[in-house]
Amino acid sequence: MDILQESLNGVSIVAPAGRIDSTTSIELERAVGGALATGRQLVVDFERVTYISSAGLRVLLMTAKRLGGGKGSLVLCAMNDVVRQVFDLAGFLPLFSIEETRELAAAKAAGA
Repeated sequence: MDILQESLNGVSIVAPAGRIDSTTSIELERAVGGALATGRQLVVDFERVTYISSAGLRVLLMTAKRLGGGKGSLVLCAMNDVVRQVFDLAGFLPLFSIEETRELAAAKAAGA
């Protein structure tokens, strides 16, 4: 899995590509952990993600819990219909802040 990492207005951006499943979710977990080592505002950009499994959802849920209670912010963005459907079927849509674009997500994460 290819994971791009960058910063936008002081917000860490993690942008994985391809499938996030039981094999690749550990890479996402490492990337998210590294991003949180440098800041507490995080955006995960799903623009290049084609699929996410329960293993990937677990990484995001653990990250949200880690940042809960005012310790930081996590915003997801740019989900395609397949990824959004997995979040919906798992009942995860209400658990996350989700924006259409990276820029909107970064602005929301910075303001939280």
